[in-house]
Amino acid sequence: MLRSIYKFFNLHDGEDAKDKVLDNVTANITFKGANLWILACAIVIASVGLNVNSTAVIIGAMLISPLMGPIVGAGFALGTYDFDLLKKSGKNLLTATLVSLFVSFLYFLISPFKDAQSELLARTSPNIYDVIIAFFGGLVGVIAITRVEKGNPIPGVAIATALMPPLCTAGYGLAIGNISYFGGAIYLYLINCFFICISTFFIVKFLKYPKIKFVDKARESRITKTISVLIVVMLVPSFYLAYVLLEEKKFTQNIDKFIQNELVYKGYTLIYQKTQFNSRPKKLELAFLDKRFSVGELQELNQKMELYDIHNTDLLIRQDSSDLRKDILEEISKQNEYVNQKDITIQNLKNELKSFKLDEDKLLEELNILYPNLAPFSLGKQNVYINKDSSEYQYYLIHRNTLSAEEVESLNKWLSYKLPNNAINIVPLK
Repeated sequence: MLRSIYKFFNLHDGEDAKDKVLDNVTANITFKGANLWILACAIVIASVGLNVNSTAVIIGAMLISPLMGPIVGAGFALGTYDFDLLKKSGKNLLTATLVSLFVSFLYFLISPFKDAQSELLARTSPNIYDVIIAFFGGLVGVIAITRVEKGNPIPGVAIATALMPPLCTAGYGLAIGNISYFGGAIYLYLINCFFICISTFFIVKFLKYPKIKFVDKARESRITKTISVLIVVMLVPSFYLAYVLLEEKKFTQNIDKFIQNELVYKGYTLIYQKTQFNSRPKKLELAFLDKRFSVGELQELNQKMELYDIHNTDLLIRQDSSDLRKDILEEISKQNEYVNQKDITIQNLKNELKSFKLDEDKLLEELNILYPNLAPFSLGKQNVYINKDSSEYQYYLIHRNTLSAEEVESLNKWLSYKLPNNAINIVPLK
């Protein structure tokens, strides 16, 4: 019975020759020539699909993308302790990633349509489902690669693991200067790469692919230790990441249940919701249209959160009578402070202008009576800088008519009497 079950699930049944599989994997690693052109074209197609929010176009780009090659190659290299293959896979994956980022960045930079569509936004926040898809998609892919009959799974794996869209979204984030979009998309891309590589490693080990043989035993020992460390470095953070994403998903689901059962179903209209999973303690911030909660009700809600497995979480409800009104009053206070500061500035400018202003009507009337031949003329006050540390105000009377020396002296004395403690300058304008 057990033998029949084992035979039913036996992965060695239909397996291709290991040497042939390794040759095929190695051949699909390199990114140069045709492979690089195909990748660049696939990136442009995927970017257009994300730009116009077309799922069909994005799927088409994923089908022609050769990005899986170096990731699967890295998994085989780890499983067979082939350090040269690992270096080659890493180098080509880095090349493919940089080329993809550059092409998508260039496309979105020149594209006139830069609105964030739903297909773009879906690639900016990884979750536990992305980990599951990448891991099991990678399993399917490597199982298909090791078969004599490759069959239909390969195209499906390319679509499911979705390596292209996160790279294009990262390029979009760079093009519009949104670091949050770029970081989230690169994070999702790395998750996909890690878990495809890990699933490949598991299958290679399960199918018992032989370790590469070295003539130099010391070098073999050194490489074996190095790759063993790399495997641990990849496995431990990856499983921790999967655990964190799973906990975040559970937290979000519990929050939604709590809000629906304890608040929305009771007729309270929710107008604002914000959760912070990564803060310590975690936070849930809510606001309602017209419901005001008493201190007792808030305490009761905090206790009920424990029933929904929501632990170490602060509940903050912004209410019209307190928090929201406080924010409004603070904003009004800021506006009043701004207005007051503006009034002070205006008054200072008025005072400064006043210091330059003359009692023009009376002075001009007397000038015209005493010196009828002076017009046309101008009279003004100017701040004259004597040196870097001192300055003084001086009056300038500029006229166009020719005055005798006696008239200039008389005019100077009269102005000095009218404008005491100020230097007087009478300037003829030729």
